[in-house]
Amino acid sequence: MTTDATKISTDFTDQSIVVIGATGALGSATALRLSELGAKVTMTGANHEKLLELEEDITKHGGTSLSVNLRPDTEKDASEIIARAVEHFGRVDGLVVASGTNKVAMITDMTLEQFDDVMNANVRTTWLICRAFGAELLRTGSSGNVVIVTSTRALLGLGAGYTAYCASKGAENLLTRTLAAEWGAKNIRVNAVAPTVFRSNLTAWMYEDDERAVKTREGMLSRIPLGRLAEPEDVVGPTLFFLSAASGFCTGQILYVDGGYTAC
Repeated sequence: MTTDATKISTDFTDQSIVVIGATGALGSATALRLSELGAKVTMTGANHEKLLELEEDITKHGGTSLSVNLRPDTEKDASEIIARAVEHFGRVDGLVVASGTNKVAMITDMTLEQFDDVMNANVRTTWLICRAFGAELLRTGSSGNVVIVTSTRALLGLGAGYTAYCASKGAENLLTRTLAAEWGAKNIRVNAVAPTVFRSNLTAWMYEDDERAVKTREGMLSRIPLGRLAEPEDVVGPTLFFLSAASGFCTGQILYVDGGYTAC
C-alpha cells in the first residue's frame, strides 16, 4: 500500500498556514507559492502597504489570503496573529517563520542596543509566535507543522561582525530541535531550513556588477560547489517539503539549503 509520505504532494488545498515575514523576499515567495497550491495563507510583515499588494496579487491569481498588520514582537500580538487566522479560516495547520534582521559590527563596536535588536527580531519573536501557534494546536488537539528559517551562519562562525546574527541563528536551530522534542508526542513537527545568501533587499547589492559586489560574490562562490548564489525560490521548495506529508517522519531537522556551502 502506498502511504502519503511516498507521494511528494504539492497539494495544500484548504490548509491554513501562517507566514511571518511575508513582506520579505523569502516570505513573499513562500506565501505566493502556498496560495497557488491551495493553501489559505495568513501573512504578517513590517510593510503594511506591501502586505496589501501581496494579498491583492494572491486574490488576482485565484488564491485566498489574509494580511495582518502585526508583528509577533509581544505576547499579545503573537496571540492576535494566530487568533485572526483561526477566526478567518477556522484553524491553523502550519507556521512559517521567515522574518529576521541583521546588524553587522565587530563585537567591540556593536552596541548592546544593536545586539538586543538582532536577538529580539530573530529569537524572541520566533519563540513568541511558536508559543502562540503551539498553544492553539494543543488547545484543539490538532497536528501541525512549523518551519523556521535560520541560516548557515548558525553552523559556521565565518566572517567578522556577525556575533549577534550567528548567535541568534544558532538559538533558532536549538529552538527548532527543542520544540520538536517537546511537541513530537502531540504530532506537531518542527523543522528548519538554513539557507546561505539568497537574493533579497538586504543582499541585492551582492548580485550587482560593481567591484565590491564582484569581489564579495567571488569569495562566496569559491565555497559553493554548485557555483551560484541562491534565489528565494531555492528555499521555497524545502520549506514546502517540511510542511507536507512527504516529510511526515522528519522533525527537529535543520536542512542547509546552501549549494554545498557547509560541505566545504
